[in-house]
Amino acid sequence: MTVLIKGAGDMASGIAVRLFRSGMRVIMTELPHPTAIRRSVAFSEAVMNKSQTVEGITGRLAENAEEALLMLKEGVIPVMVDPECKSLPLILPDVLVDAILAKRNLGTGITDAGTVIGIGPGFNAGLDCHAVVETMRGHTLGRVLYEGTALPDTKIPGLIGGFSGERIIRAPADGSFKGLHRIGDMVGEGEIVGTVDGIPVKTSIAGVLRGLIADGVFVTKGMKSGDVDPRGRAEYCGMVSDKALSVAGGVLEAILCLNRQIRLQTLG
Repeated sequence: MTVLIKGAGDMASGIAVRLFRSGMRVIMTELPHPTAIRRSVAFSEAVMNKSQTVEGITGRLAENAEEALLMLKEGVIPVMVDPECKSLPLILPDVLVDAILAKRNLGTGITDAGTVIGIGPGFNAGLDCHAVVETMRGHTLGRVLYEGTALPDTKIPGLIGGFSGERIIRAPADGSFKGLHRIGDMVGEGEIVGTVDGIPVKTSIAGVLRGLIADGVFVTKGMKSGDVDPRGRAEYCGMVSDKALSVAGGVLEAILCLNRQIRLQTLG
């Protein structure tokens, strides 16, 4: 079974890791200038670095769909720069997962593949996809919906270590970002972790720098540019998050459930 995942940020990468470990062939698409924050666990890093390993699984940059299909035989996850998913008719995946997390549908349709799954708000199961997986932290995280939509985006980050919005590092202005720390560094409250065209970018709490946007990315004022984990466990920076694994479990469930229905319909 071949799965095409739109997006290669940390959430999409968590999904890719779980599906790959479950024996599926996974291909991912990404922007030419990725904006992932938790870059140490995002296959989007392969766009700039040619390859990226997440929990022992390697993603490698593919120049086109033909190269991506060949790479599958090497036991890696191909990552293509293909923001409009023009490679879809060349890859012809069994499953399409839209994990862009744009909070709205940017063009995914229910006829794009035999099984189409939308991640988070912006999708309507039964209309533009076959299933939606909930991304809101709480009791319904990872739940699969076969009708309707996920919970709307509250714009309030989930609690980690007793902190919510304070964890997020946001750009103070429009401009080019430059990091002054590395992911995994311990940082203090009010510490400067980067600049935007020379303007300091500061933390609000102390902890481990869990994520930081890549150097040279153009950010807008208020844009999420980093993430501090108050738990202070540097090893977590190299691990797929609990949230991503929960959502990935929902994706795996949806794939198996929907493909069972397809088989039964074929037999019947």
